[in-house]
Amino acid sequence: MQNDIPIKKVDTDLYLNTVKEILKEGREAALILTGNSMSPFLVHERDKILISRVDRPLKKGDMAFFQRVSGQYVMHRIRFVRPGRNGKKQYYFIGDAQTVTEGPIEEDQIFGLIKAVCRKGKWLRPGNFWWEFFRLVWLHMIPFRRAAIKIYSLVCPGK
Repeated sequence: MQNDIPIKKVDTDLYLNTVKEILKEGREAALILTGNSMSPFLVHERDKILISRVDRPLKKGDMAFFQRVSGQYVMHRIRFVRPGRNGKKQYYFIGDAQTVTEGPIEEDQIFGLIKAVCRKGKWLRPGNFWWEFFRLVWLHMIPFRRAAIKIYSLVCPGK
């Protein structure tokens, strides 16, 4: 990975617990993306995300951070929202590289909203073409994702 700042790898639980505290204070945190579940929009150790506390109602297409009951941290896109227990909403998530939806995720498991991403070295926010493509179009292509990714890898190898 090309980067002008040295990177130190640390324990995920320790790091993300610190990030959660930063978000509770109303500040934002930038994280280097790890994992392949958000490709092709975001790529492992190439791209970054800017995360903030959840400051508005979450909706379909938003990218958010949550903690599974197992303790594992996940950042995926909201596929849909349903009414849950006690008037609270339940969220169903899916990674951009995935075809299986995860949920229900309770509101209190969600601790961060992705406000911007640094994709291929360029910061993107809502309203950007690629942000909106993955939020609006790609989210509806779930049955065709594997084929689309395969075609993309043949047309654009190494990207």
